[in-house]
Amino acid sequence: MKDPFSSKNVCQALLKSGVLTADQAQEILQKESSLRKRLDKLQQQQRKEEAAGGIYNPLTLIDLLTPMNIHRADDVFKGIDEDIIFQALSKEWGLPFRKLDPLKLDLNIVTTTLPKIFAMKHLVLPIHIDDTGLTVATANPFNAEIMEDIGRASQMRVQAVVTPKSDIIKIINEFFGFKRSIAAAEDQFTGPGIDLGNLEQYVRLRSSDEFPSNDRHIINAVDHLFGYAFDQRASDIHIEPKRERTLVRMRIDGVLHPVYELPKAVHSAIVSRIKNMSRLDISEKRRPQDGRIKIERDGKAVEIRVSVIPVAFGEKMVMRLMDPDILFQDLEQLGFSPKDLIRYNRFIDRPHGIILVCGPTGSGKSTTLYSTLRYLASPQVNVTTVEDPIEMIHESFNQIAVQPAVGVTFDSILRNILRQDPDIIMLGEMRDLETAKNAIQAALTGHLVLSTLHTNDAPSAITRLIDLGIPPFLIQASLVGIVAQRLVKTICEACKEMYTMAADELSAIGIHVHQDKPVHLYRGKGCQKCRGTGYYGRSGVFEVLPFSEEIKRLTTATADVSTIQVRAKAEGMVTLRENALRKMLTGVTTTQEVLRVSWEGG
Repeated sequence: MKDPFSSKNVCQALLKSGVLTADQAQEILQKESSLRKRLDKLQQQQRKEEAAGGIYNPLTLIDLLTPMNIHRADDVFKGIDEDIIFQALSKEWGLPFRKLDPLKLDLNIVTTTLPKIFAMKHLVLPIHIDDTGLTVATANPFNAEIMEDIGRASQMRVQAVVTPKSDIIKIINEFFGFKRSIAAAEDQFTGPGIDLGNLEQYVRLRSSDEFPSNDRHIINAVDHLFGYAFDQRASDIHIEPKRERTLVRMRIDGVLHPVYELPKAVHSAIVSRIKNMSRLDISEKRRPQDGRIKIERDGKAVEIRVSVIPVAFGEKMVMRLMDPDILFQDLEQLGFSPKDLIRYNRFIDRPHGIILVCGPTGSGKSTTLYSTLRYLASPQVNVTTVEDPIEMIHESFNQIAVQPAVGVTFDSILRNILRQDPDIIMLGEMRDLETAKNAIQAALTGHLVLSTLHTNDAPSAITRLIDLGIPPFLIQASLVGIVAQRLVKTICEACKEMYTMAADELSAIGIHVHQDKPVHLYRGKGCQKCRGTGYYGRSGVFEVLPFSEEIKRLTTATADVSTIQVRAKAEGMVTLRENALRKMLTGVTTTQEVLRVSWEGG
C-alpha cells in the first residue's frame, strides 16, 4: 500500500467500523490540504531535531486527527482516539491488532532483540518469541524492507501485529531506559565474593559505600519503578530477593503481578536508594524498618509507605502507594447502598459516641475512616488521629504516629489527647483492653471516636469488645454503631457482558437468590484495559448495624452473636452477603467475588 495513512484510507476504515459518519469523513477530506501543510511543518521540525542528534519518527495524518477530539458516531460521549483509529485500520488491513500490556512483556525480548535506535526510528517492537517465530508490534506493517531486515538479524520468521504508535514509543523509552540503568548498575556493583543476604553465618556485609544510593543509574531505575507503578494503578510494590535474582511484583486491584526479574547484584543498591529516600538507616540490614516517601506525580502529592524486613536472601521491601484520590473519597462513592449510607450518616452526625469499622486487613477500612474524617473536618472542629503508622497526611487533621520505643502507644497517647480539646478522635485500632477503655472514656466525656476492629461481621464486634474485658454497661453507654466491610473487584466496563444462570445452578454454588426464573448476571470477557482479568477497580461492600435499644438489651456478659444478628436483621440490617448479592445482580461484580468476600448467613 503506497500510503496506508492517507486521509482517504483512514476515513474509509473508520466509516466501515461505524465510528465515523459520512459527514464527518467528508469534513476531514475537505480539510486534507490544510492538514497536510500542518503535517509538513511538524515533519520539518522533527528533521531539525534529528539533525541535532534526535531520532526522526515519521509523522502521519493520525498524529493530527487524534488531537481534534472528533466525536464517535457510535458513542457521542467518546472521542476518536489513536487506539480506535489503529483498531479500525488493522481490521481494514486484515492484520491482528495488539494493545500492549507492559506487565505481560518480557523485558529481555523487548530490549535485546533489536537496538533501541533501530526500534525507535522504524517504530518496531519485538514482543514475543515462540516456535512460530518473532512477533513484532508496529504502527506501519507495510514497511516490508524493515521486516525483512528484522528477520535476517533475528534469524526468525517475523509476524507483524498493529499497535498504536504512542504505545510503541512509550514502551521503547521505558523499557530501554530501565534496562540501561539496571545493566549499568549491575556492571558497577558486580564483584567477587558471596552474598547470601541475611543468612548471617555466610554473609559478608558490604560497607554502605559499595552501594551508593545517589548513583544515577539506580536513581533512574527507582524512578522508573515508581512511575510504572503509578501508570499501572498499583497499590503495592514488592521487591523480593531470591538466591540468584530479585523479583519485582506489583499489586493491582488486589492481585499481585510479576513485573521484573532483576540481577541480584543491583538489589542492595535499589534498596539503599529507597531507604535513603524514606530516611531509613542504610547500614542496618538485620532489623525491620518502616519509613515513608512523599512524591509529586502530575501535580498531586502521593504518600508511599515503606516497610523493610530481613529475609533469607537479603532485605525484602514492600511499598504501599497511598493515592489521595483513593483514600479520600466522597462517602457516596465508597459503595454504600442508599439505605446504609443514610444509617452511616446518622452515626457520624452524632456529637459523641464510638463508631467501629470492622473487617480484615485490606478490606478498605482506612479509606472509609479517612473519607469520613474529611467529610467531618471543618474549621469549627478539632480532628485528632492516632495511627500506626500514619497512612496519609492531611492538613485538616492533627495526626499522631504511634512510637512504642518512646512510650507513645494507643493507650498512653489517648490520655494526652483529651487535654488537647478534641471534638473527633480516630484510633487506628482497638488492640487491647486499656486502649478500648480509654476510647470509651473519651466517648463518654463528649467526643466522637472512630476506630477499627478485626472481626468478620458487625454483630461480632460487640462480643469482641466483651472478650477484651469491656463491661457491657460501658458498651451500652458509648457505642453508636458498627460498620463491617469488604472490597469486591468490579467488572470491567470495557468488556462487560451479560449471561444467564438458572436459580438452581446458583444455589448449587452457594448463592441463593430466592427466585425460580433464570437470573441475569454480568462478567468481564477480558480485554487489554483489564489485562484479561475481567475486572477493573474495586468497590466496598458494607454491613451497617445501628446500636439500637433492643441490641443494647442483648449486650450482656453472655451475649450471643447469632441472637444479635437475628435481631439486627429484624431491625433492617442488610448483611455483607446480601449487599454483595445486590452488587452482583446490578452488574457491579461477579458470583466469584460474592463467594470470595461473604458466606451464607453472613
